[in-house]
Amino acid sequence: MHKKIHHSKYIKTFHFLPFKYKRHLLFDIGRLEALDNYVLDDTLHQLSFYEILFIEAGSGVLSLDENKILLNEGSLIFTSPGQLRKWTIENELVGYVLLFEKDFFNLFFLDEMFLYKFHFFHQHTRLPAIKLNDHTFGQCLRLVQVIAQEFSNLLNDSDHLIRALLYQLLVTINRVYSKSHNLNNNMIHSDFHRFKRLLEKEFTIEHSIHNYTKLLNISPKTLNSICRQHSGLSAQQMINQKLISEIKKELILKKSAKEITYSFGFSDPSNFNRFFKRNTGTTPQQFQKGTS
Repeated sequence: MHKKIHHSKYIKTFHFLPFKYKRHLLFDIGRLEALDNYVLDDTLHQLSFYEILFIEAGSGVLSLDENKILLNEGSLIFTSPGQLRKWTIENELVGYVLLFEKDFFNLFFLDEMFLYKFHFFHQHTRLPAIKLNDHTFGQCLRLVQVIAQEFSNLLNDSDHLIRALLYQLLVTINRVYSKSHNLNNNMIHSDFHRFKRLLEKEFTIEHSIHNYTKLLNISPKTLNSICRQHSGLSAQQMINQKLISEIKKELILKKSAKEITYSFGFSDPSNFNRFFKRNTGTTPQQFQKGTS
């Protein structure tokens, strides 16, 4: 369904195909059991787009960054671009997968941080997954089936209807996810959006909370309070987590400590080594050996 680009023999990235249906469409839907070319790929890989998995039957484990997510009936799993993934399937998975690029919403709502408003994407302290009861799972599944039906006969205005149905689905899921994890269901603070946007752009250069607060023109105390409210982490912890996540990908690709030091803005290799060990409990070299 989606082409693979091999970064190396260790990591591959699956990219969205916007013209699969002979028109520019940044959304797709499919059956899990039919997508073994990427959904059930048992090698380490990542996606460049968003995904929601609806498990109707089957079992196994999805390794997603540092998390191990159990796959079973009634489960919903939410994945974000760039997460390292690996499947371990025990019994064949049956269900739906929804795939979309961020611009499917962002351009329509003129809001590049639109998807950060939903708690289940870009999670920092909670699993990006939820087990639903039969009633709620059925409610969500009916919306998915209407989307699938629209795909069977695409019309000129189909992308608008699909976007509306998907938005309804995301809001419904967000309510359940927020209640399940005792999260505030209010819209996320605008300064958190601004910080996340800056972090995505500047993490290889800016490693200190003070540099971000200067750029945002808010105090460190305010930024930490907002970050803890919406992610469970301090601003500095979020910065470090982003750095570690991206550095691990480079280490898996067998990049040297010297290469990473200068790509990620560390002053010297010893400073980089200390940062990595302090945040992971292991050295970069030990991590590389463990992924060989």
